[in-house]
Amino acid sequence: MHRTHTCGQLTAHHIGTTATLSGWVANRRDHGGIIFIDIRDRYGITQLVFDPQTHADVAKIIESARAEWVIKIVGEVRARPAGQENSELPTGAIEILVTSCSILSKAKTPPFEISDHSTSSEDIRYKYRYLDLRRDIQRKKIEFRATVNAYAREWFRSGGFLEIQTPLFTVSSPEGARDYLIPSRLHPGKFYALPQAPQQYKQLLMV
Repeated sequence: MHRTHTCGQLTAHHIGTTATLSGWVANRRDHGGIIFIDIRDRYGITQLVFDPQTHADVAKIIESARAEWVIKIVGEVRARPAGQENSELPTGAIEILVTSCSILSKAKTPPFEISDHSTSSEDIRYKYRYLDLRRDIQRKKIEFRATVNAYAREWFRSGGFLEIQTPLFTVSSPEGARDYLIPSRLHPGKFYALPQAPQQYKQLLMV
């Protein structure tokens, strides 16, 4: 099991329980031997504590961990020390004292900081778009669009509408625009084409 909870799920109600989390290393801080790591997934961030005095073997594993490495941890959920809570995070009241840790995947140094405060140019972020989409600001845009689409679909469905998906492959069109052709496996020498518009199919449905 890679996780029992997401990185945005644990709250003060979980204090005293054991949790398993998996995610990206977002930040790493070394305070006099005790290592703090923020672990991130698409749901949020949770603070981890690695204490070499209680779990020296675990602390040794995480010493080399860097940003965007993927790790899996098991640990005890506990309250953060007074005055160190973070009210801006859903998980800001707790931290996890890690008792077991494994490296699932190592990562090279990212070409830019995976953070909402990144000052990298748009060109570099688009070149590495798959990394840019890990940033919280981009994820929220995707989630907002999904929410709007789901709301619109449900509004139409409740009104008795049917959502129709027209074919993706069709016969070649006699129109002047160029076709994108796909060879047929079952009929050698024949081709399918991507439709230039769903207009004809929608007209047939209307009839």
